Amino acid sequence: MRLVYQRVSSASVVVDGRTVGEIGAGCLLLLGVQQGDTEAEAELLARKAAELRVFSDENGKFTYSLLDIDGEALVVSNFTLAGNCRHGRRPEFISAARPETAKPLYEYYVQKLKEAGVRKVATGEFGADMQVNLCGDGPVTIWIDTDEMKKK
Repeated sequence: MRLVYQRVSSASVVVDGRTVGEIGAGCLLLLGVQQGDTEAEAELLARKAAELRVFSDENGKFTYSLLDIDGEALVVSNFTLAGNCRHGRRPEFISAARPETAKPLYEYYVQKLKEAGVRKVATGEFGADMQVNLCGDGPVTIWIDTDEMKKK
């Protein structure tokens, strides 16, 4: 499972001209589910996103987590995070999980983020063509891959 974590002042998702999810200060989380991912990866990644210390204290040091600042999260499914660009000029997405597997894991991730204590968790619309709007804060953008987290 892969996650792009962006610290934001605000973010929203629009589908067919209507806003389906929006948040204030917190993080925009782009979630990519890959073949072989399980609920264990979703739990690990949800806990990491909730507790990652990327919010600054008065000295500009990354001291606070999303939970510490009572921040909000917007989770957007993004199969292109499984893209492989090693060959040619067109990415391939063969490692992305099929929708019938990815959607339940995406929903499970959202539930685990709520259970981790994030006070507001908004979402995009799985499988839809979405316009994602954000006001980046920093910018602070972190790439997290559960496969990398498991390595010693």
